[in-house]
Amino acid sequence: MSSVLYVSKETLEQMKDELLRMRTVDRPAAARAIAEAREKGDLKENAEYDAAKEAQGILEAKIKKLEGDLASARILDADNVDTSKVSILTKVTLKNLTTKKELTYQIVSEKEADLKLGKISITSPIGKGLLGKVVGDVAEVQIPAGVVKFKIENITV
Repeated sequence: MSSVLYVSKETLEQMKDELLRMRTVDRPAAARAIAEAREKGDLKENAEYDAAKEAQGILEAKIKKLEGDLASARILDADNVDTSKVSILTKVTLKNLTTKKELTYQIVSEKEADLKLGKISITSPIGKGLLGKVVGDVAEVQIPAGVVKFKIENITV
């Protein structure tokens, strides 16, 4: 079994909905595409058939991965999050000590990460660098552009 995947209740529901769609809509559509391609004759030189089989294989791999993710998923409850230190589901307000720019990120699982929404993965360089820090701490984070220092200004849910 893979490692535990911590997700919010909303993300777990999205994952379940996606799996249901893959099983009930995408899988039958892939089977129909294979059947239609098969009807077009010789399978040895039928590129449409080969493409449909490949698409089906990719879909089955995605289904298997999502089933594994769901099996290892654990719901995080925002009501039980400790805001005395940076941890998963906390919102952290930081000050970049080089640029003096203030940023707010929510620390989330890899599955929920979306930088456009201010959600960074707990396994990202910044997420790892902030983990366990408290208000007032300075975190030195190694990113591809070099080392960045962030001062923890606030931690909330």
